[in-house]
Amino acid sequence: QVQLVESGGGLVHPGGSLRLSCAASGDISRPNTMGWYRQAPGKERELVSTKADNGYTTYADSVRGRFTISRDNAKNTVYLQMNTLKAEDTAVYYCRWIGLKSYWGQGTQVTVSS
Repeated sequence: QVQLVESGGGLVHPGGSLRLSCAASGDISRPNTMGWYRQAPGKERELVSTKADNGYTTYADSVRGRFTISRDNAKNTVYLQMNTLKAEDTAVYYCRWIGLKSYWGQGTQVTVSS
């Protein structure tokens, strides 16, 4: 089992920034990928960004250039720096760990509103 603990969500004005963190613990195997997905009300869960422990990185087109993913392999922690936030970024953000199995965090709410 892998446990994921997320933090950093909240309410921010359009144009603002937030930083999400997700720490993994438990049966950590390598190689692995950690990343972020989000789900807005009435929509399907979608990929935001992922980063493998070898550095390979992906971004959704909608966030490229505004969001930056990073990870600390020694701490098994992934971060998502979100800048220039828009109302359409409002969603529950879920951390995901992918190794021999896949695990999800409990989700953290991000609300972008004036």
